[in-house]
Amino acid sequence: MTRILITGAGGGVGQALLRELGGTDHEIIATDIRALQDLPDNCSYQPLDVRNATVDQVIGETRPQVIVHLASIVSPPKGSTRAFEYAVDVTGTQNVIDASIAHGVERLVVTSSGAAYGYHTDNPVPLCETDAVRGNLEFAYAHHKRLVEEMLQKTRQEEPTLQQVVLRVGTVLGVGMENQITALFHRKRLLAISGHESPFVFIWTQDLARILVRAATTGPAGIFNVAGDGAMGITQIADVLHKPVMRLPAFLLKAALALAHPLGLSRYGPQQVRFLQYRPVLDNTKLKQEFGYTPEKTSAETFDLWRRSAGL
Repeated sequence: MTRILITGAGGGVGQALLRELGGTDHEIIATDIRALQDLPDNCSYQPLDVRNATVDQVIGETRPQVIVHLASIVSPPKGSTRAFEYAVDVTGTQNVIDASIAHGVERLVVTSSGAAYGYHTDNPVPLCETDAVRGNLEFAYAHHKRLVEEMLQKTRQEEPTLQQVVLRVGTVLGVGMENQITALFHRKRLLAISGHESPFVFIWTQDLARILVRAATTGPAGIFNVAGDGAMGITQIADVLHKPVMRLPAFLLKAALALAHPLGLSRYGPQQVRFLQYRPVLDNTKLKQEFGYTPEKTSAETFDLWRRSAGL
């Protein structure tokens, strides 16, 4: 039996993980800023805001052997600020790291992101775990994941007894999952940058939950890309959805966003066009060969599952 504390357990991935851990011999402490209902019999709830000192208190009182740190702002809520997102993503992770060290946690599992590599014209295709983590400053989520990975690297050097499993996760899709990326697929016409296929790599929610269980229990420590086999470009996605593609030159889209963003007509500015130009494609070889898990669904199969559940 392992006592496992999960932060951000109320999110879609957290809920999938709780279902996977339900009925096992492990003792689960599910934490979130909001109350959680209908938990498995082997799971208890603790309120937790990772931004403040209650992190140390809760971890000190519950004494988990393993922490699975999921709390993060993937899709900012309306009215969100970069300062708030930084407080959750970066300060929150540092609080979890500090409390883990202070209270003798044996293993820390952290969901990072493929976005941590950044959106760069010279990114290798595909990216492997030894490639540089260069999350762009103009993308809050990517930049915050880069900062988190830098903190984790520093911790590995200073506190080698704290085992780490860092998962650089692709776009998570499953039944009922919606986020900033799926919003692109709901449009009547898909947007693309001329000359760029904007490949997406997807991971099925259930695959990710099983990977997290292995990471928290019998799996090896290390850094692993998490994605289903293959990638889907805009043309392939449009064909599956039976939707047209609107292809614009990068300079034209940048000009349009330069006008729309200050007027509040778009949440994105011209500097964020590279999100569609230089999407990171993740190599999952290490996940399969060293971590010991082969995703059940490919990127294409995961997308089709989500598409059907979304009625598209």
